[in-house]
Amino acid sequence: MKIKLPASVKMVIDSLQARGYEAYAVGGCVRDSILGRTPDDWDITTSATPYEVKKIFQKTVDTGLKHGTVTVLAGSRAHEVTTYRIDGEYEDSRHPKQVEFTRNLDEDLKRRDFTINAMAYNDQSGLVDLYGGIDDLQKKRIRCVGNPEERFGEDALRILRAFRFSAQLGFQIEEETRTAARKLAPSLRQISAERIAVELTKLLVSDRPEYLRNAWEAGITEIVLPEFDLLMKTPQNNPHHRFSVGGHTLESLRYVPADRVLRWTMLLHDMGKPKCRTTDEEGVDHFKGHGRAGVELAKEILRRLKFDNDTIRKVTVLIQWHDCRMNAEEKAVRRIMSRITPELFRLLMDVQYADAMAQSEYRRKEKLERIEKVRRVSRKILEENQCLSLKDLKLKGQDVVDLGASPGPVIGEVLKAALYEVLEEPSRNDPEILKKFARGYLERI
Repeated sequence: MKIKLPASVKMVIDSLQARGYEAYAVGGCVRDSILGRTPDDWDITTSATPYEVKKIFQKTVDTGLKHGTVTVLAGSRAHEVTTYRIDGEYEDSRHPKQVEFTRNLDEDLKRRDFTINAMAYNDQSGLVDLYGGIDDLQKKRIRCVGNPEERFGEDALRILRAFRFSAQLGFQIEEETRTAARKLAPSLRQISAERIAVELTKLLVSDRPEYLRNAWEAGITEIVLPEFDLLMKTPQNNPHHRFSVGGHTLESLRYVPADRVLRWTMLLHDMGKPKCRTTDEEGVDHFKGHGRAGVELAKEILRRLKFDNDTIRKVTVLIQWHDCRMNAEEKAVRRIMSRITPELFRLLMDVQYADAMAQSEYRRKEKLERIEKVRRVSRKILEENQCLSLKDLKLKGQDVVDLGASPGPVIGEVLKAALYEVLEEPSRNDPEILKKFARGYLERI
């Protein structure tokens, strides 16, 4: 089998081999190349120690000498070069107490997580596949190298990675590997929230975010996202729905673009429903106030997973407004675009579309027509550069001062009132009209 190596990777491997060391591209880049995918990164493994690597290359960064990794700067590219190693005992379900460098490639490959990630390649030796990675690629199977309980016991994050790779590649998890994942799932509690968030995000932005169901069935979400398990247990006996809250959530993920904010919004958008569920005398379920409740739960979850404030803000704003059924009238659309920004309004339309598509067919056509009309109105507003914020308002603070206002809160009050006037009627965004409005406003207060 022939893999086309990037010039920078070939240069690093050739340089190491020229000095008498073994060197291979290894792991995900080999897997993706075989699958016809474009690798994000090219990692290199070698028999040379980190200090021997540093002697060969002029530009290096000490990425993790303790664990054998040096980053080699090759032209405009950077590649991690890691010494063959044997991991010692794992003490925290994540990191080995110590590592031992080795000159044996087999020892290095057998410590890796899954067979499809335990293949190495260089042009001289070709493909090195000691654990059946090619066979598993052909069978579309995720299988641990060796004993799955040992692999997951060494690094519990591998449990979540198995389900993430399954979603990214569309592969099934081999039975023994799945059984071990279910058994050792509680050890994920020892993994940092940041690492959990990274793996969940990669699963969510994959081509198959609905594969989160597999993680739920295996008891993984019970540990890393217990709120989702409650969604799966919450029915929706309502003509607008055909799934449980959890089933609706999984279905909705399929209808938004693979964007981090959008996918997390859809995962969390109905988190408030279990708390707000009521059933009327006819057996119909209602979820009044679930948007507000969902905002608070989403904040808790995203903070627990150590997300940045900007992501939390965007996701919670979208959740807050996801059930707002605005009319396709310019005035109404302008008001909401002004409150949440045009960027988030565009995403809100994606959220509402996905929400409707994941519901029952009851009044679906009507819902989708409304959403499309609102989209058209919002595009018209943007194309006409209609004023939506104070920065676009043709009345500034100094104008208000010049009209006799004293510096202070009153200036902001006048500007906000002027913006409201313009949102009602865009043609009023004229300097003279707004000054006249401001003069009258000041006389009334």
